[in-house]
Parts: sequence; C-alpha cells; structure tokens
Amino acid sequence: MGEQRDRVTGHHGTGDGRPPDPAILRAAILRSLEDQGFTRVGDKILPPSTADKEAIRRLHLTAVRHAQSVSRSGLISHQNALLDRIADGTDVDPEHVHPTLVEVESNTEDELLFRFARLHWAIPVSFGYGRRLRFLVVDRHNQKLMGILGLGDPVVNLPPRDKWIGWDAATRDERLHCVMDAFVLGAVPPYSQLLVGKLIALLATSREVRGSFEAKYEDHTTRIRRRKLASKLVLITTTSALGRSSVYNRLRHQGRTFLEPVGYTRGTGEFHFSNGLYSDIRAYAAAHCRATERRSGWGRGFRNRREVVRKVLSDLGLSKSLLSHGVPRQVFVAPLAINTKEVLSGSEEAPTYFDDTADDLFQHFRARWLLPRAKRDHEYTKFRAEDYALWE
Repeated sequence: MGEQRDRVTGHHGTGDGRPPDPAILRAAILRSLEDQGFTRVGDKILPPSTADKEAIRRLHLTAVRHAQSVSRSGLISHQNALLDRIADGTDVDPEHVHPTLVEVESNTEDELLFRFARLHWAIPVSFGYGRRLRFLVVDRHNQKLMGILGLGDPVVNLPPRDKWIGWDAATRDERLHCVMDAFVLGAVPPYSQLLVGKLIALLATSREVRGSFEAKYEDHTTRIRRRKLASKLVLITTTSALGRSSVYNRLRHQGRTFLEPVGYTRGTGEFHFSNGLYSDIRAYAAAHCRATERRSGWGRGFRNRREVVRKVLSDLGLSKSLLSHGVPRQVFVAPLAINTKEVLSGSEEAPTYFDDTADDLFQHFRARWLLPRAKRDHEYTKFRAEDYALWE
C-alpha cells in the first residue's frame, strides 16, 4: 500500500502498520505544532495568550476534530436517535425542570449518548482511567439530556491537590483510592445556557454519586498490588477546560464551598499530539523505544501516552520540553466530608459526610441560578436539537 494522508492533520503515515520514517515523523510533529497555533522558541513551544479562551479553544480544535473523526464510524448511524434525546429550547420549562442521575451501563444507548455528548467538549476528553463511573443527567419532565458526569481514577501527582491535603508521597500512595477525578463534567445545550453546568458540578458531590461508587467499588481489590481497599470516597477533583473557570467558582450554600480552587496545573501533557499523529508516534515507539521498567503487575508496555510521546521525542532528537504546552488548567477540589483532609491524611478513618441528596442540591440551584437566569435571558429558547449534530 502507498502513503495515506490523514484528512484531519494533513500528516503522512504508512497506512499499513509499519512505523513511520524518523525524518518524516519529526517533520510532521513540528508542522503539526505550528498548524495548531504554537510558536517555537528554541526547544520550547509557546501557546497563544492563555487569557484568551477563544484562542485556547482554537489550540484544542485539531485534537477535538480528530476525536470526532475517529468516532464517526461508530456513532453516525445512531446520530438521529441520539439527537432525539437533546432538547429544543422550547422543550425546556424552567419551572418544571427535574433532573435525575442515570448511571451509564456499557453497551447501551445511554453509553452512546454519553460518548456523543463528550465529543462536543471544547477540549479533547479522555475515556477516564482505572475505576470509572459515568452518569447522564436527564430532565425527568421531558426525558431530555441536561448534562454528563464522568469520574475516573485521579492522576498520581497533582501538586495543587496534594498541597491542599498536606500529602507526602507515602501517605498519598496509601490514600489516593479515596479520591476520584471528574474527567468530564458539564451541561449540554440548551440547558448550558441556563447555567446547568453549575448543577452538574453540585450533583458530583451528591449522596447518589457516592452511593454508586460504594456499590461498585466496595471491597475493591487493586490490579497491581492486589490490595483490598474499603470504598471511602471523600474527595472529587476536577480541572477547568479553558484556564480559569467561571462555572465552578462561587458554588456555595449554607457556609459550604462545594468546589474550592486550589491552584493550576503546570501546563504539561500530550493533548497537542492527540490529533492523528499519535497513532504514528505509538507505532514508532513500539518499534524503536523501550518502556520504563515498572512493577511486574503493570506488564511490559508503556505506562501511559505521555511516556510514549516523551520517548519518541527523545529518539527523534526533539526536546521533551515540547510536552510543556503552556496551557494551565485551574484545579478544583470538592470535599465530600467535613473531615476530608483528616481521612486523606490518615489521622481519622471514618468520614463524616455532608450527605446532600441530588434533590437537595437541585433545589438550591433552582432558586439561586436556574429561575433567575430563565427570567432575564430567553436565548435558550432559540436552540434547536438539530444544531447539535456532528456529522451530515
């Protein structure tokens, strides 16, 4: 077979599973970074102004479009049915909105809807790592989708979170199983125009979400160390999509701050290689690079995408600093218990949970944000579900 040209990124691959030529891959990486909007300064890359959210969206656009392209074949035949579950603006009656959390089961239309909604995010969204819980938030009044929530295992090293808790490496290793990360969290239109993203954030802290975690991971045994862990979820973390967040801030009720900002990420990662190039990078790594030695339970492969990219950059004579994309994300923590820090530090064992139900949280959101917004802004009524289509 001859060369094939990726229609999203424009880079060349062999198309037959063979690793790409080093010179061609090196040139494709540099061209891709430039096409995305990065500026090269020596061995480093600089993004556009991180204060400009539209500029950050454009920076992620290639990777988002690639994810949509990859998912097209599996979802396009379902698109019309999935659009039936998205509301027209005129379907929404703010006085009668009634959200319900629906846990997503594998191999169902709910799972397809979750995947479809996730592809509309302004940044590429992962599938979640390790333990995983996924929810749809559905308006019981009209059976339309309001938003989605996905929880997965947290990253091991997150300095703003660890500093807030007061963790050292050993205690973190022992207590990290009490934390989950919201890898996707937010509303879909037209509900997003009614500030329902704030509601989804509140619902992440609900008794129902914690109950689903306990039901699924009670007495969970880890794959690597074969440790049996009690399911005591006491903290949820998340990061904003576009720098500083306006959605998560000021979520307070009765003296409680639901999501507390604790700092920013360092602006490193591999999203800028998740745009059609990664398959070639992975093929090159498999042929030319050696995975870092790890515990035997992890197997012999690379530990994650970041290691794959880092090894390939080095082998191609490119600086690993290209993994520093310079787009920090605001980090938030959502304590689920009054004594979250004490449980995570190991000074206390039993959590004293806040224990708000989903309905408790909705009633606060309804009075504080939903009805006032609906009264002063009717723009949501103009939205049409057909505008949510990804493919013609």
